[in-house]
Amino acid sequence: MESISHKMAQFALQLQYENIPPEAVKEAKRFLLDSVGCALAAVSNEDMDNAFQYIQALGGHEQATVIGYGYKTNIPNAALMNALLIRALDYNDIYWKQDPSHPSDIIPAALSPGEHQKCSGKELIVGIVSAYELEMRMCLAAHPGVREVGWHHASLTQFVSPVVAGKMLGLSQEQITAAVGISGSSHSTFGGVVAGALTNMKNTADPMATEAGVRAAMLAQTGYTGPVHVFEGKEGLFEVINNVKWDEKILTDQLGEKFLITDCEYKAFPTEALTHQPITAVLNIMKDHHINPQHVKEVLIETTTRGADILSDPSKYNPHTKETADHSLPYCIAVALAKGNVLPSDFETEALHDPLVRELIQKIKVVANPDIDALFPKVKRALCTITTKDGNQHTRQEDFARGSKGYPMTDEELISKFKANASSQMTEARMEEVVDATFNLEQFTDITEYVTLLISNR
Repeated sequence: MESISHKMAQFALQLQYENIPPEAVKEAKRFLLDSVGCALAAVSNEDMDNAFQYIQALGGHEQATVIGYGYKTNIPNAALMNALLIRALDYNDIYWKQDPSHPSDIIPAALSPGEHQKCSGKELIVGIVSAYELEMRMCLAAHPGVREVGWHHASLTQFVSPVVAGKMLGLSQEQITAAVGISGSSHSTFGGVVAGALTNMKNTADPMATEAGVRAAMLAQTGYTGPVHVFEGKEGLFEVINNVKWDEKILTDQLGEKFLITDCEYKAFPTEALTHQPITAVLNIMKDHHINPQHVKEVLIETTTRGADILSDPSKYNPHTKETADHSLPYCIAVALAKGNVLPSDFETEALHDPLVRELIQKIKVVANPDIDALFPKVKRALCTITTKDGNQHTRQEDFARGSKGYPMTDEELISKFKANASSQMTEARMEEVVDATFNLEQFTDITEYVTLLISNR
């Protein structure tokens, strides 16, 4: 009987551009544009400059390009740096069913090997779609999700990134299977990277799993072997993480027939996913009732037990780093109250100490609601009640965040987000070029021309 990793490899090798539905192709392009914008917005941030110094110190053959910086390094180093840039602001895509994930973290596993191989735009689209289809199925396979029992979703990515990289590098089915075994037996990640006071590792764990997959594919390309039954074999994934119920059929069911990429969602705010419904509710209440933030007496947020636990522990009421602030529900709500939006600039060091935001944080109470828990993860409801100093109360329920399938982001809104993110690094003319090139990606016979457009020009 074929192993699960063997079936995943077979899917990736058999998938052709012509077999992908137009709506899935369109979403692959939209997620690519969104990811490039997120990456450009992170260029020159302190954490990214530190990571870039590390990449430069490693050196390496000039095989692939770092977005924004324009630096060329070897394939796995470029994949790591590009994934770090995409993930840095917590502003890229989100898919959350049993497990949460950001499938666009894996786009560099297609982009960097694809650039080195001089792949076509159609081949890059196939690689991106492969990443989404496999990662999203990983998010459906465990009940409850592995995140609920203390594991980070990088533990899922480690199985997907080698398939994507292997596809782009032209590996055989046996070589890709070996790559899955190499990566999948070496990069399981504790959930502690996103618990309590957060560090740079919050946005680094998944990019490292992407890098691990690229390195595994390159190692397998030489003939190196890895466990073939890394999922279902003795002391494999299913046996080791055994406090969840695995539905292994989901991992390969209808691959190449039913495409899930159209179910993935966008982020309208550069924050942790469970903050989005509460932010949306607050913004709508403030707008509908014309409330002055100075007149707010108290804000009550009702959310899931997990949301109340990880997003409003004591460290989240006094955030001193971007990583803690964008996972702090009190801070995000205070920013929404004070500024009428939540933007990347609100997580810069100076902004973290805004006097009005700091005053409002103390007025925010977050509680777990058992009725909301019963709906999760299918519905990620939030209830928000704002009490003003004159005694009036305004309550709103939000089941869908902006950017979700229930509250979709149009092409125009996505382009506006891209331009807001990219404007510090690119001229208006270059941004227009990138938008046009991305939406017409299938016309490129060699994506090195496309990647060149992603380098900062201001």
